[in-house]
Amino acid sequence: MKDFATEIVDLLAAKNVDYGDVRVVDTITQSIDVKNGNVEAISSSADLGFGVRLLMNGAWGFASSSRPEKAEAEKVVSRAIAIARASATVCTKPVELTKRQPRKDSYENAWKEDPFDVTLHEKIEILLAADELIRREPAVKVSEASMAFYRTNKVFASTEGYLIDQEIVESGGGISATAVKEGEVQVRSYPNSFRGNYSTSGYEFVRAMDLVEHAPRVAEEAAQLLVAPQCPSEVTTIILDSDQLALQVHESIGHPIELDRVLGTEASYAGTSFVTIDKLGTFRYGSDKVVVVADATVPGGLGTFGYDDEGTAAQRVMIIDHGMFIGYLSSRETAPVIGRESSGAMLADGWNRIPLIRMTNINLEPGEWSLDDLIADTDRGIFFSTNKSWSIDDRRLNFQFGTEIAWEITNGRLGKIYKNPNYTGITPEFWNSCDAVCNKEHWQLWGLLNCGKGEPGQAMHVGHGTAPARFRNVRVGIAPSA
Repeated sequence: MKDFATEIVDLLAAKNVDYGDVRVVDTITQSIDVKNGNVEAISSSADLGFGVRLLMNGAWGFASSSRPEKAEAEKVVSRAIAIARASATVCTKPVELTKRQPRKDSYENAWKEDPFDVTLHEKIEILLAADELIRREPAVKVSEASMAFYRTNKVFASTEGYLIDQEIVESGGGISATAVKEGEVQVRSYPNSFRGNYSTSGYEFVRAMDLVEHAPRVAEEAAQLLVAPQCPSEVTTIILDSDQLALQVHESIGHPIELDRVLGTEASYAGTSFVTIDKLGTFRYGSDKVVVVADATVPGGLGTFGYDDEGTAAQRVMIIDHGMFIGYLSSRETAPVIGRESSGAMLADGWNRIPLIRMTNINLEPGEWSLDDLIADTDRGIFFSTNKSWSIDDRRLNFQFGTEIAWEITNGRLGKIYKNPNYTGITPEFWNSCDAVCNKEHWQLWGLLNCGKGEPGQAMHVGHGTAPARFRNVRVGIAPSA
C-alpha cells in the first residue's frame, strides 16, 4: 500500500498539480445478528480502494477506484485533474491550505485481544445466551443481540512529503428487548440503543460489557415500561444519564461546531449552524459547569486516530471553556478563515469519498459530583436514560429528545418509572441551565456508528465522553411528533 501510494504521489508531481494526496484504504468487517433465538445474519466483508484528491487552478478535484493498479492510477489522476479544471471555471475564491513541514509516521490504536481471532462460535454462543435470557420474560416479543468488528488499514501520502500509515481496530455490540401488550410497545437496550456501544479496542471491550449478565434486567425493564405511567408534562429539573447526554452533545454541540456548516458548504444536506464566526470567543454557549473538548487522542474513543485524512495529527482542542465558546472543528482549508491551524477533523468514511469536517470525540469534561449525591441534591425532577428518538432544526437550535426510560426523582431519591419520556429545549438556554456534572468515576466514552453527513452520504464513526449532568427548568413530557 505504501509503495502504491508513493507511486501516485510521483504521478501527481509529474502532472504539476498545485497540491495532491492519496488515501489507500483496506477495511475488513464482521457483524453478527441474533434475533428471537436464531442467528439472523453473519456478515464478513473486505474492501480495498484508493482516492486521489488534488488542487489545480485553485479548485478541488477528486476521483477514486477499487483497482489499485498503475494503469488505473493514471486514469484516476487524470479524472481528478479534469474535475479540478472544470471546478475552477466556477470557483469564486481559490482554495488555500495552511503550510506545514513533511512528515512520515505510523499509528496503531491499542487493543489486547484481536476480535478477528475470536471464533464465530464463541461470539454466537454469547449472543444466543443473552438472547435466551431476554426471551424468558413473557412480555418480550422481540429479543435482539449483535456484535460488529472493524479493522481499517490506510495509507496517506501527499505531494508535501507526507507518508502516514495507520491501523485502527474497532469492536462493540449490544442487546435489546421489545415488550408488547395490547398495542403498547416498549424497548430497553444495553449498553446503549442503536446496536449498543463501540470503541477503538479489541474483543476485550465486548467481554467487559457482559451482555449475558445484563440481559434479565433489560427484559424486566421493557416489561415494566408497559404498565408504567406516562412522563408528566411540566417544567422541571432533569438529570441526563451518560448515554443520553452523549447524543445531546452530538446533536447540539458536535454538529454546530463543524466549521464547514458554519461557512455554508454543508447547507443543502445537513443544515447550517447558529454558532456563527462572530461568536468565537464572545458567546456563552453554556454555564460555567460546561467544559467541552474535541479530543482525537483519548484512548478507546471511536473518534480516536493518529492522523486525520489530510494527514493532520490528532489533537485535543478546547471547544467550550467553562461555558464560553472558543473553538471549532476545522480543516486546512477552513481554519485560515478564523486565523487558526486545522484542528485535525477531516475524515472520510471510505476510499471513495472525499474528506469532510467530522466530529472526533466531542467530550463533556467530568465535574465533581457523584451520581448518588447529585440525585440526593435534587428535591424533585426526572432522570432520563438511553436515547429513543431525536429531532433538531437545521441550525441546531430547537431540539426534542425522547428516551427509552425515565425515573421520577422525589426528595432526593429515584422513584417510579415513566414511559415515553421526552424533553425539549433551545440549545444555548439548555446548556446554560446545566448546574452540575458528575465526576470521572461516572464518565464514559460512547461510540456512534451512524453519524451522517455529505452528498453522497457518509456514515462516520464518532465518539462522545460524558458523565450524568443536571439541568434546571426544562420542559418535559411534550408529545412526540407524528
